[in-house]
Amino acid sequence: MAWMYILRCRDGTYYTGSTAIDVEARVWEHNNDERAASYTRKRRPVTLAYAEFFDSVEAAFRREKQVQGWSRAKKEALMAGRGDELPQLSRTRLGSKGTAEGTADASTSSASER
Repeated sequence: MAWMYILRCRDGTYYTGSTAIDVEARVWEHNNDERAASYTRKRRPVTLAYAEFFDSVEAAFRREKQVQGWSRAKKEALMAGRGDELPQLSRTRLGSKGTAEGTADASTSSASER
């Protein structure tokens, strides 16, 4: 049992992570535990905005890393269930040489947080 999740922070930013524990327990840790990610400790309270279940921690971690690289607009489309918009949102961020332009919002975690 594993989860990839997106938290909405007090300042409106998103945090993307993965965990092998129950996702609600992990959100509690982000809000209450001093061992939680430093990013979320500074932006409490956080709320669960989105979660996906996976059969393995490895699969959840791969998905976490994929989503971390996405733009804010693409994450918001995912959270809203507008999966049909994801390909277009990817193309609109690509420059003429096929490289991403702009910056993604802050969404980080480390393997030790899983």
